[in-house]
Amino acid sequence: MSEEAEKQPGERIAKRLSRAGVCSRREAERWIAEGRIMVDGEKISAPGTLVTDESDIRVNGKPVAEPQATRMWRYHKPAALICSNNDPQGRPTIFERLPRHLPRIMSVGRLDFDSEGLLLLTNDGGVSRKLELPETGWQRRYRVRMFGKPTEENIAALAKGITVDGMKYGEIEAVIDSSKGRNTWMTVSLREGKNREIRKALDHLGYPVSRLIRIAYGPFQLGDLARGGVEEVPRRILKDQLGIKDSHAHRGRQA
Repeated sequence: MSEEAEKQPGERIAKRLSRAGVCSRREAERWIAEGRIMVDGEKISAPGTLVTDESDIRVNGKPVAEPQATRMWRYHKPAALICSNNDPQGRPTIFERLPRHLPRIMSVGRLDFDSEGLLLLTNDGGVSRKLELPETGWQRRYRVRMFGKPTEENIAALAKGITVDGMKYGEIEAVIDSSKGRNTWMTVSLREGKNREIRKALDHLGYPVSRLIRIAYGPFQLGDLARGGVEEVPRRILKDQLGIKDSHAHRGRQA
């Protein structure tokens, strides 16, 4: 987008559609390419197209509602679910299991198929991307069960950061909670979670993970939320933790 465009009022159409709960920014870009989106009576071809509150935005000929107020939910993801809208292998997804009354939502980061525990959900794509960034500095905390008992040297190596198959992993804090027979439970914390990072790091050290439960994502806790349960985060918490004030809520209905 040109410097002149950046100075113009409004926001990018893909962002507006995401905030309105219509689709993700990536989906919006695809829909624009397919000619499904019109602004003020004309089909658009650029995801960088700017719109304002006065713009007449239509998808497949239907008007788009005003952006919704930002909302967030805590979800206790069970194991054996995929964190995507569909899976080429036909495995079940979290979105097939969520309550029908929820608006269009997306996850903040992911938990892999075999992992369980706290997953944050939101209707605001901008908030989702912001909270996923390492710069946010939020700590992710997990309870991990593995075969074998890591040594002090292993735990020190994790704290310094290790490289597995050419992939450099950042600092991983690990504390042994209990050990019985061949199994050990640890509490593991990190601030930047790459794909299957904990599993790969511990497997590299010779301790295959048999269970992984996320118990905290930044200030948000799993607590006693039942497996499969969903609970909306109160607005006062969003205000305290994310700086989202009531005055930032957008006009229009809430799902």
